[in-house]
Amino acid sequence: MARLQSTDGLTEEQHELVELVREFVDEQILPVAGALEAKDEYPTEIVEGMKEMGIFGLMIPEEYGGLGESLLTYALVVEEIARGWMSVSGIINTHFIVAYMVLRHGTEEQKQRYLPRMATGEVRGAFSMSEPGLGSDVSAIRTKAVRGDDGGWTVDGQKMWLTNGGSANLVAVLVRTDLGESDSPYRNMTTFLVEKESGFGETAQGVTVPGKIDKMGYKGVDTTELVFTGHRTSDEQVLGGEPGKGFYQMMDGVEVGRVNVAARACGLARRAFELGIDYSQQRETFGKKIAEHQGILFRLADMATKVEASHQMMVKAARLKDAGQRNDLEAGMAKYLAAENCADVVEQSFRIHGGYGYSKEYEIERLYREAPMLLIGEGTAEIQKMIIGRRLLEEYKAR
Repeated sequence: MARLQSTDGLTEEQHELVELVREFVDEQILPVAGALEAKDEYPTEIVEGMKEMGIFGLMIPEEYGGLGESLLTYALVVEEIARGWMSVSGIINTHFIVAYMVLRHGTEEQKQRYLPRMATGEVRGAFSMSEPGLGSDVSAIRTKAVRGDDGGWTVDGQKMWLTNGGSANLVAVLVRTDLGESDSPYRNMTTFLVEKESGFGETAQGVTVPGKIDKMGYKGVDTTELVFTGHRTSDEQVLGGEPGKGFYQMMDGVEVGRVNVAARACGLARRAFELGIDYSQQRETFGKKIAEHQGILFRLADMATKVEASHQMMVKAARLKDAGQRNDLEAGMAKYLAAENCADVVEQSFRIHGGYGYSKEYEIERLYREAPMLLIGEGTAEIQKMIIGRRLLEEYKAR
């Protein structure tokens, strides 16, 4: 076990699980990540391996067929997987958010229907808030569900940036349901659980997944749009069975999602540090290893400090949530700090590699394209600062 990113107070079971995942990453992910990423190929064999390890049900309680682990354990697992290939961590992160939302907010019937199959990976989740012209302004959602005379719902609209949009067969979708019960747009939103087939094209009645969005990085995992055209659904598919609570359900899911984005940034940053410190002890200039040059030595010190600080902030946020305490301040801080630090650590490692860092033969080139996604996923840095600032004003209100 490396000195950086160690976590105090773990049980023997937690240590064993994290070590098992680390071995899986070293043996099954790192050797193939570059080739799969270059082809933008979905990592089917890796996903099957994670199913066998029970990772898809890591936080689902044992009564529903999962392992019943904590958010901290899950975050540490995500950290290890992201160290191998961030796209793989994205596959399980969105699945985890949907499972968490069903567990926390679903009816008992919804829990019994979905969680056991989510635990095995048979049902795979995606969640959807964003829209093409939306950005971070969730209150401006236009996708709408209208209740019919028969009591059912008809959904129309276009959603954007679904991770696992093609491979998932269960999507938690936030839509507008203007029932006239409140002037607040946030109280007129509902989360629907939409079942569909995996793949592209028309994957359910009135539900179309146009195809994969071609991205700079974050390859392998499918990122898609989702188009609703007269999709018919019912009250049974309203998360929790009661309309109007969707925004708060989604924000609860995003809160734990931010811990996991922080964990992904921690894993990616650690890999960039590992690559940089290894390369610096092999490459020679002016008659000595570049690690012996003060400029490079200072970079390594700065990188390691940021890797360690991000990890500890992420661990604190996860432990607060596990303790049942409010953690939106700490989750926002962890996501903001870890993503910014990750981008910086990756760039410093890229600079250590010199011209070779620009070559696709070196792993750091892939990391350099992946890191920017963490700056905008689950809320941009500016959104995190707003959350952090508002919570600080609550905590330190002037007397």
